Formats: sequence, structure tokens, C-alpha cells
Amino acid sequence: MAVPARTCGASRPGPARTALRWPDRGSRPGLSARRPAARPPRPLSLLLPLLLLLPLLAAPGASAYSFPQQHTMQHWARRLEQEIDGVMRIFGGVQQLREIYKDNRNLFEVQENEPQKLVEKVAGDIESLLDRKVQALKRLADAAENFQKAHRWQDNIKEEDIVYYDAKADAELDDPESEDVERGSKASTLRLDFIEDSNFKNKVNYSYTAVQIPTDIYKGSTVILNELNWTEALENVFIENRRQDPTLLWQVFGSATGVTRYYPATPWRAPKKIDLYDVRRRPWYIQGASSPKDMVIIVDVSGSVSGLTLKLMKTSVCEMLDTLSDDDYVNVASFNEKAQPVSCFTHLVQANVRNKKVFKEAVQGMVAKGTTGYKAGFEYAFDQLQNSNITRANCNKMIMMFTDGGEDRVQDVFEKYNWPNRTVRVFTFSVGQHNYDVTPLQWMACTNKGYYFEIPSIGAIRINTQEYLDVLGRPMVLAGKEAKQVQWTNVYEDALGLGLVVTGTLPVFNLTQDGPGEKKNQLILGVMGIDVALNDIKRLTPNYTLGANGYVFAIDLNGYVLLHPNLKPQTTNFREPVTLDFLDAELEDENKEEIRRSMIDGNKGHKQIRTLVKSLDERYIDEVMRNYTWVPIRSTNYSLGLVLPPYSTFYLQANLSDQILQVKYFEFLLPSSFESEGHVFIAPREYCKELNASDNNTEFLKNFIELMEKVTPDSKQCNNFLLHNLILDTGITQQLVERVWRDQDLNTYSLLAVFAATDGGITRVFPNKAAEDWTETPEPFNASFYRRSLDNHGYVFKPPQQDARLRPLELENDTVGILVSTAVELSLGGRTLRPAVVGVKLDLEAWAEKFKVLASNRTHQDQPQKCGPNSHCEMDCEVNNEDLLCVLIDDGGFLVLSNQNHQWDQVGRFFSEVDANLMLALYNNSFYTRKESYDYQAACAPLPPGNLGAAPRGIFVPTIADFLNLAWWTSAAAWSLFQQLLYGLIYHSWFQADPAEAEGNPEVRESSCVMKQTQYYFGSVNASYNAIIDCGNCSRLFHAQRLTNTNLLFVVAEKPLCSQCEAGRLLQKETHSDGPEQCELVQRPRYRRGPHICFDYNATEDTSDCGRGASFPPSLGVLVSLQLLLLLSLPPRPQPQVHAHPSRRL
Repeated sequence: MAVPARTCGASRPGPARTALRWPDRGSRPGLSARRPAARPPRPLSLLLPLLLLLPLLAAPGASAYSFPQQHTMQHWARRLEQEIDGVMRIFGGVQQLREIYKDNRNLFEVQENEPQKLVEKVAGDIESLLDRKVQALKRLADAAENFQKAHRWQDNIKEEDIVYYDAKADAELDDPESEDVERGSKASTLRLDFIEDSNFKNKVNYSYTAVQIPTDIYKGSTVILNELNWTEALENVFIENRRQDPTLLWQVFGSATGVTRYYPATPWRAPKKIDLYDVRRRPWYIQGASSPKDMVIIVDVSGSVSGLTLKLMKTSVCEMLDTLSDDDYVNVASFNEKAQPVSCFTHLVQANVRNKKVFKEAVQGMVAKGTTGYKAGFEYAFDQLQNSNITRANCNKMIMMFTDGGEDRVQDVFEKYNWPNRTVRVFTFSVGQHNYDVTPLQWMACTNKGYYFEIPSIGAIRINTQEYLDVLGRPMVLAGKEAKQVQWTNVYEDALGLGLVVTGTLPVFNLTQDGPGEKKNQLILGVMGIDVALNDIKRLTPNYTLGANGYVFAIDLNGYVLLHPNLKPQTTNFREPVTLDFLDAELEDENKEEIRRSMIDGNKGHKQIRTLVKSLDERYIDEVMRNYTWVPIRSTNYSLGLVLPPYSTFYLQANLSDQILQVKYFEFLLPSSFESEGHVFIAPREYCKELNASDNNTEFLKNFIELMEKVTPDSKQCNNFLLHNLILDTGITQQLVERVWRDQDLNTYSLLAVFAATDGGITRVFPNKAAEDWTETPEPFNASFYRRSLDNHGYVFKPPQQDARLRPLELENDTVGILVSTAVELSLGGRTLRPAVVGVKLDLEAWAEKFKVLASNRTHQDQPQKCGPNSHCEMDCEVNNEDLLCVLIDDGGFLVLSNQNHQWDQVGRFFSEVDANLMLALYNNSFYTRKESYDYQAACAPLPPGNLGAAPRGIFVPTIADFLNLAWWTSAAAWSLFQQLLYGLIYHSWFQADPAEAEGNPEVRESSCVMKQTQYYFGSVNASYNAIIDCGNCSRLFHAQRLTNTNLLFVVAEKPLCSQCEAGRLLQKETHSDGPEQCELVQRPRYRRGPHICFDYNATEDTSDCGRGASFPPSLGVLVSLQLLLLLSLPPRPQPQVHAHPSRRL
């Protein structure tokens, strides 16, 4: 008979449902009659004792179902545990595989990973690799200084006198609007032939060097032509270096004039937009050209600074920030009558990517008002530099002031803070078109060992915001050999497509004298650099002997990783270095902070810790044991670490000396054996040098078989360890088929497949037809199920991964399955290891039906329990599935099985997307713990341009050709609009654009961004647990219990009736984020150490050269055209003379 439906406030229309029957739903014990929504819920502690009364609440005289009692649900849980364990024992073959390994004990040896010896050997190998590059660097730097010293300056040098390969020539010839095509280049540019070289990932020519000159520098300048003239001799040194060390990659000389000469020659990677590359702004050049810096930038925002001048200042500050590296510290302030920081940073902060981003965004909000007060600005800057209670560079100290002009020299401030020692350099920048006396600004710079620059217009920004490095380089040059120390950079993206690299740098000094008896020249000529690809360093590290979860990593003095399996930046060709902190590459904890500090300090150490690790698919968190061992890499600023799980202390090394056995096992790799022995996937490893790689495993297997028909596993061109282990595991997994799988009927237990994966690189899936739906990666070490099984005891369930934004699973042809896997642990002579993982693939629909039966009150296999008249029965997951929700959820909070048919296509989704308030209750009752972290290497699609507002980013940005064809631009009435358009073009498209954007379509390219990740894992509750979800005027009973020896949580709950219970929703999907609040992070900076050397003072420094208007003549192409448009539209004013820097005339 039917019973009344439950109500929530008003009665629910529709047919009555079989349900837990109450005499009066409002008089339910422990709960008041439907309470007003405003009344706070009763404490859970008052409700829990009453749960024991629930089975007694059925109405007399009628059949009724009550919510199952705790012991009933515990009984269901035991049945589920027994069923899972039984299937895995029969089909998984864990015990049988152990026996197979023991039966084949003569075919392999057990080797030991000795962490201290391993890490010291790898550190020594890396040191040797880098030392060879250091020797090449020193030869280049010495040669460059001698060539330049012997060179005779030519005032009358002409373009046609210089023959060189212009790396951008081919791209410029293809571009009809390029500078050289318009003017007709007179330089004798070589045309070269190139060959493809896989080491460089590029086409190269080993007989010549290539030259790259920035877009905004005129190639025909006397300075540039003389630079090209003397650097030509470096070509032979580059070639000789390569002869001595064929593994050398790019050898580069970056000149202080902006010229880049590199070897071997290769065409420049021409961008689709404007080429912004300038070697003086590359991370490796900045680090090599000067010692670390403490910089305070002060910006005049008085009322006279308005319009284009203020915009020029904002862009100049941003460009100045780009000249700083992670070894530098900076703050930015604006001033009028008072000085104040432009951002939330109240003291010097590290000039890392995220802090510089905060500054750049804050600078855009500066507004001009008030009167100029130099005293306020300089006093603020000196106070910042004198603050010794913060972390800072403690080397070069400088103040950079941007202003439109003023009369005050603030001598009293300098006398108070900086004289007589003049430990702080002052650089002044006159910004905008002006006709006032610049003597005060020049005086400030000259009396404080700095330099005076003019930025009259857009074209002068990039050059004049970077040439202060020449002044900072003076003490280095005067220090001579003492300053000739090789430094190794952070990781960054190579501009020529080599990928992630580090660069060894060595400054090149001017050894000439200005005249007979004069002091020697104090000018830095440039920086010599040699790249080392991270892949070359990785090849020196052990990989497959450490197991799936063991790895090597390295960090620098900033704590940034040089090597780490999680170093995977998703974007390329950006200006900034790749600065992933060790504590961001892993999940941070106190133990890792201690390890990081010890490594930065250059110590050796070993520590076993319990820590959290994120799964490879970033859906799960596991608590694991790890052994960390670390040593410094001598002669560098790097430190090397090794991480090993306890079960990876030992590993198997095959010893297949019997060639007949080799052939026998090899035959099980042939596709002809798959029908009877199961499909074999082999890990795409570098087994032999001549093996052609392929992303298609079928094709890769074909290539492997073809090669093995020509060579033997003992061939010198092959990795014998990898080959022997692969063939051994092929034979061992075949024996598992023979002993266990072949004679079993998988359909009896509703299995789609059984499988085994091994450290040796074999994944065998049985039967063969199941391989058609196998979606796991063929590399076990990169498979989430494999790595998690090694780290967890028992059976690990892995539902198919689903994205809430995509359509549900397609449940057709029984192809959707759930993986259940477990590690095979061997104990051989007291040595424990886990060389394999075995498992089954459950048929989702069939096991969902089986799940209902196992969580039911059936006493016979084919007959569900019936509740007769005048009897009392407990609900179960089969008969009462309209009223009772029963689910299995894994340790990440993802749905695995449900008794609700309509939820089967949601298997694999985060449970909050299926039942939000039940998942929230599980979280609130400590069944789950949440872990939040940030991914700083993510790539995001660019936001579509906005159509509203007056910001330049929201307006139409015309091309250069558009400007040249506008008939109205000379009109005085149109000048205001033209100025805005010009600003939009230049500042957004040129100076604010990321080079990654400049090299492609900015509307389709992804950009670097921060993503917030949230994972859930099992909390502290292990026991069976009953609770009530009490929300407003609605409540639900639920029971939750962990299933022993699995990663599953069994949950039984009343189905929700009220929409009010859907209020809370936990989020698990990755979301875009600005990252943690930078203003708070800088108050507790992570530990770091700066470079060991500092050259910021030399008593013999000549500071008389301290000011000029502009640099040598800029390009006569795009930038000059735009400047002429700007100048012609303004009233005539005196223009500063444009001339070459006197010190460049060598």
C-alpha cells in the first residue's frame, strides 16, 4: 500500500512514494515541527543521540520502511569489501605474480639505490658538464677583449664596408614595409644555406655567425658598424670552441650597444608583429652585466605632468622594471608635495614576476595633481634604501627619478643622506618635450655618481631606461679579473626555440685607454653567454631506476627549480625567466621549507618526511613517506636533491643472458600473439638511438620490432638496462595470462578487462579487444593509476575522468569502465620493492546493479526483500532506490558507483556536482579535507577585447600603414584624438605587449596565468558514522563509512526533497586566480640568498660622464616615422641633439 509523501513546508504535488513513514512529519523526534527558515539549526550534538530512535518510528498497522540501522549498513559495507577483495584475488593475480617473480629469480638481480652516492655522482656529472661550458666562455671573453683592444675606431666606416649575415634579413626582404626595403640597405648581407640540426631544434650553418640588431636601432650607425667590424673576429673562436666541445649549443655575445652575434648562424624567428627582442633586456644579459640592485623609482605626478608626458612616464617605469631580475629589489613611489608608494608595498620587494606585475598595474593608476616636491620624493627613497630590517640585495643602491622638470636641487637632502660617501647613485630622467633648464637634473645625477637621461618621446624609452646598466658596470670593469666570474642564470625560454635553458654568463670589459697616460676605459662591452639545455642536464640524472615516484630536482639561490618533474611551463617565448619556487612545485610544508633553506645555504643533508603529494592528473592528494637527500653542485649556485619513496630503495635489473629466452619472450611483443596473450603497450622510452619515436603506440611498437630484428638487446647503441627489463617483463606478464587470466570468464564477474603494468615499461591488457577502449598512457611512470597504486595500500579505484563542462559519459556497448588497481609488493631476501601494478576494469552498469544487490536486504540471490502488511522493514539500496541514495565515492570526492540509474552517466564527476549538500556535509563532518594550491605555470586564453571605456585597450588600434594614410592627422582639431590613438598603438602593441603575443595572433595565443587548484582527500574519520543534514526547514539522514583496504567511502542518505538544502556547493575544478595576495606575501618573504659577489664601488671610478640627451641615432624606420608625426603636430620647440654616446667611440 502507498504511504503519504514527505513534505517540505507545503505539500508536494504528484503521486505518493514509498518512503520512510512518520505519524506526523512535523513531530519527528529530535526535530521541531517545520521551523521557520530564520530559526538557527539545532546543534548536531543534540540530534545525534536521537538517531537510535529512528527505526521505531513506523506507524502501527501499516507496512513501512525505516532508515537502515547502523549495523545494517556496516553489514552492507562488509559485503562490498568482500566482493571487491574476492574479485581482485581471483583476477588481479597479485599472489600469482609474486610466485612468477620468485620462479624467475635467476633472470634478474635486485639492485639498491644509495641516495647519497647517487646524488653526489649526479652533482659531479652536472658540475663537469657546466665546467666545459665555463672554459669555452672564458676563451670567448678573453678573445673579445683582445679583439676590441686591437680594433681601430673608424669614424668614416660605411655600411658597404661590413659583410655579415643579418639574421632578420630574410624576414625583412619578405616584408615590403620593412625599414631596409624602404631605404634600400647598403650593407653586404650574406645569404647562407642551412641544415636541420636536432640538437638546436633549428636549421643552422656552422661556418658563420649571425647578427641580430634591435628594431629601434639604426644599423648604419657608426657605433653599430664599428661593433660589427671588431666582433667579426669572434667567429673563429666560436668555431674552435665547438671543435673542442661538440655538445656546445648557442654561443652568444650580447653587446652593450644592442648588437647580438651568435653561433651557429640561424635565421631569426621573425614575429608576425613588431620584433621586440633586445639582448640587453634578456635575463641572462641583465644578470651578467651588473651586480644585484636595490632600486627605488620615484615618479613626479605634480599638476604639470599630464597627458602624453604622464603616459610616457608610466611606460618608462614599466620598461625600467623589465631591466630588473630576481636578484634585485625595488619599490616605486609617486610624489608631488608628498611621496607615497604606488602600490601596497611599503618597502623594497624582490623584483620577481608577480611583484613587478603589481607595480605595473599600480603605475597605471597614477594621477597628476599638486606641485612638484623633489625633497619629499628623495627623502622617501633614501628612507627606503636605509631600511635594514628587510631582505634586500645589499649591493648597488640607486634612485631613479622621472620628472618633467624643476628648479630645486635638494642639495640639503643629498648632504643629509648620501654625502660624502655617495653610496646611492641617482639617475634622473627628463620626460616629455620641454624648454626649461635641465641643469638641476644633470647636477643631481652628476653629484651622486649617476646619469642624466632625456626621454622626449616614445622612441627614447627602451634605450634610455636600460643604459644605466653601463654605469653600474663601471666598478666591475675596474675590478678587472676579480669580477670575471661566471654566473649561471635562472631557467628561461630560449629566444631561438631551444626550449628551457640556463645560461652561463661572463662580462666582457673594455681594456683600452682613452688616451696616453689616461685611466683605463671603464665601459662594459657586453656579456658573453653559452646556453645549456635543461634536457642535457636531465640526461645526466637516473630516471627509470628511481621508480615511478622517485625523481631528481635542483634549485638555485632564490629557491627556484632548475630541474623538477613539475617544471612544465605551458607558455613559451616570454621575457621573464621561468621562476617556479620549489615550494610551489610541490605542496608546501615545514619540512620542505627546512630542506629548501639547507639547499640554498649549500649544505648536504638527508631527511625522511611524511608529506602530501598531488597525483599526476591533479585530481587527488596522497599522504606519503619520502626520503630527501641533497648536496651542492660545486662551482655553481645550484643545489641538487634526490627524492625516493621507501619502496624504491631497491629495483630489479634483468639479466637475460640466455638468447633463446630473449627470443621467446620477444615473440610475446609481436601483434600476432595479442589475440591469445592480450594486447601489449610498451612505454615510449629511448631504448636505442636509432629507434624512431611516435605518439602512436602501435606505430612505436612497429618501429621497435623492426629495429630489434636488426640489433640485439646487448647492442652498444641501445640502453641494455631498459631493453632487458622490457623483455623480462614481457615474459613475466605473459605467464600471468597463462596461469590466471586465460582460464577465467571475465563476464561472470562483469569485468571488461584485466591488466598488469610494470616498471620495465610493459602494460598488458587482456583480452585483446579490451585494448580498443584502453585510454591510459602506455608509459606506466606517467599513469596516475600506476603511481597512486604504488603510494597506497589496498585497492585504488579510478573512475573515468569527467569535466562538468562536457556532456555526460556515453553508456553504450558496455565500454565505460572503472579501473581498480593494486601494487604487487615483493620481499626478496629481506629487500622489499614494488615492481608492478595489477588490476581489473569493472563494467560500470553491471557493477552498479551488483552494488544495489550487495547493499540490500536480500536473503536469496534472485528475490528482493518484500515488506508485507503490518510489518516493519528497513530501507535498502535496491528496493527503495526512489527514497534512498547509496553511493561509493573515492578519496578525491569523485563519484564511483550509485544506486540511482540517472547518475550513472555522472560517474567520475566531483560529487558536489551530483549532490551538493551531501558532499558539503561529508566535508563538514571531516570525512574529507581540502587542500588548495596555485599553479603558476598555467596557460589561459586571452580575454576578448572590451568595447566599453576610454582605456586604450578598448579602442581600435590601427597599423602603421593606417597612420601614414590618414589625411586628417595634421589637423590641429584632430590632434587630441591622434595622440590617444598613437598611445594605444605604441604603448599597448609595442611596449606593453608580451613578446609571446608579438610573435603570433594575440587573439588566439594563450598567455601565462595563475590557476587555483583544489583537491580533497580523506580526513581523520575512519569509523562508521551517522549524522543529520539540518538546513533550515529541511533535513536528511545519512550514514558514511570507509571501505577497508580501498580508497572508497560508502554513503547512504535520504534523497533530498528541499531546494533549500542545495545552498552550499564545494568547488573542485581549477579556476583562474591572481594567486595569493602579494601584499601579504611580501611581509613574510621566503628565504633566499643573493649572489656571492658584489661590485658596487671602486675608488678609481670616473663619474664625469654623467649625462646626455639621447642615445646614438635610432632606427629610421617605424619609430622615427612615428616620432616625426608627433613632432610635426606640436609647436616648434628646441630639440636635444641626437648623437652617439662619447664613450662608445672606442
